[in-house]
Amino acid sequence: MVEDYEWVVVDSVPEAIEQLSRKRFAGLWITEGNLPETSQLGGLLLSGTMLSEMPQGVALLDEHHRVLWANRRLLMWAGQDSPPPGATLYEMLGNPEIMGPDFCPFHTAMATGFESTSTLHDQHNRYFQVHVAPIVSVGLVPTQADGRVPTATRFAAGGDTAAASEFAALPRHMIVTVGDITEEMLQQQKLAAIHKAGRELADLRPTEIFMMEVDERIELLKENIRHYLHDLLNFEVIEIRLLEHATGNLVPLLSVGIDQQAADRKLFAQPRGNGITGYVAASGVSYLCKDVVNDPLFIPGVADSKSSLTVPLILHDQILGTINVESFEADAFSDSDLQFLEIFARDVAFALNTLELLVAQKANTAQQSCDAIHSAVALPVDEILNDAVNVMEGYIGHQGEIVDRLRRILQNARDIKQTIQQIGQRMTPLEAVPVGMKSEHHALLAGKRILVVDEDHSVRDDAHRLLERYGCIVETAHEGKEAVMMVRGSGGEGSYDVIISDIKLPDFSGYQLMCRLGEVMNRVPMVLMTGFGYDPGHSIVKARQAGLHPKAVLFKPFRLDQLVDVVETILEINRKEATV
Repeated sequence: MVEDYEWVVVDSVPEAIEQLSRKRFAGLWITEGNLPETSQLGGLLLSGTMLSEMPQGVALLDEHHRVLWANRRLLMWAGQDSPPPGATLYEMLGNPEIMGPDFCPFHTAMATGFESTSTLHDQHNRYFQVHVAPIVSVGLVPTQADGRVPTATRFAAGGDTAAASEFAALPRHMIVTVGDITEEMLQQQKLAAIHKAGRELADLRPTEIFMMEVDERIELLKENIRHYLHDLLNFEVIEIRLLEHATGNLVPLLSVGIDQQAADRKLFAQPRGNGITGYVAASGVSYLCKDVVNDPLFIPGVADSKSSLTVPLILHDQILGTINVESFEADAFSDSDLQFLEIFARDVAFALNTLELLVAQKANTAQQSCDAIHSAVALPVDEILNDAVNVMEGYIGHQGEIVDRLRRILQNARDIKQTIQQIGQRMTPLEAVPVGMKSEHHALLAGKRILVVDEDHSVRDDAHRLLERYGCIVETAHEGKEAVMMVRGSGGEGSYDVIISDIKLPDFSGYQLMCRLGEVMNRVPMVLMTGFGYDPGHSIVKARQAGLHPKAVLFKPFRLDQLVDVVETILEINRKEATV
């Protein structure tokens, strides 16, 4: 009943609008004598100075979503002097894209009587947040003889449809407020892009770039950082230095657009005498230099720079280094630039930690030396092994002393290779890992003997280079007959933990080699290599029928992780069968 509601009485429509803007109401009642025509209602609202001058856009819509009135701000955004006759708000704003969360906010408000919100994106790359509030007009309130509203009668407005249902509904309208959220949306998009860029930086796995030279690794990381900082933050002059905690020295890692003299400058993580970079590295606090002329800490990295921005590289509360960017314009960097660079710096710190560039760079010279020696020795030693077992074949069963000497030659040759390999492993890390975490060394591979059979010199060389990093003992053969002699000369059963062979050898197919090895070994731990689709003799099919494991196939060219996975699969099978 009418008596059950609290009424708020005002003397004019603008006063009613003010009440509507501050409180929620169940309905709106206007006396018949004061009820304007629909075409006049906008003019009454226009008299409300507050709505007309609001920094947000405001519009009054009829039940068909047509704009009856719009304030100056909304008309300015729409590029109109007045609402086009019969146009909807969407049409007035150039039919923008509706981004949700409510894709039909006007229908929702009219159908439910409750407020609704959505976001619009127009052709000028502007974003608007639209808030729709229905106005439910109700009647059947008695008037006095002079037409005045009784004292107990109040205006009521809002979205309480349950309360309004007891009244006879008059034509309904909607009040729409529109806010320009372009800057906020663009900031969110930039933030999302920076996070995506950071994930891509950190996704560079050490196992994939280990074989790169130092300069190649630096160029790879530099190019990614330069690309993201340029495209996302419009930075051109960039310098990254890494902190040596033992000495406090800030070692230049990456420099883009930095003068060579500045890039070679010695800097330490100290708050004084080492520029802004030294201060940031010492304090762990970002530094925004708006005017280099009046900043006592600033040391230029490039001639004619006018402002700079420097942030620390921090991971788990540990300072790893700094990122410094400079501009040729004064006051070129905003607080938003500072925030975004700090976010990106965390991702760079994570990427550097994952790659362990600090350790890898220090160890690279020693690693290269060991690799060079080993590369020069590995295949020649294999040739010695091949020749020795070939000679030994002719003396087995005849002159035991010669066979013994040949076996000592074999062992000494193997010892030479293993010594070089062990020195290299002690001098350099296997792969980069975060500080404080134990490296994953693929313990299953350590000490396992692998025989690789392939006519291609590069394949045999790659087998040494890749597998011996994980502690494998690798030996190679050119052809099938040679491989059989290597197995027999090394003791037959158990001589090799894994035998990897090309499917097409100069003398045998991979399947034929597997069959001949089966005469020497009870179980052949075989892996077959092939190019995609190249198996004219159906070697793989036949080998699988003869017991080759389904996963024991490598497709050339193979990646390191694929090679390791296949070898570990065979080793795990060996381990399980040994326990049976």
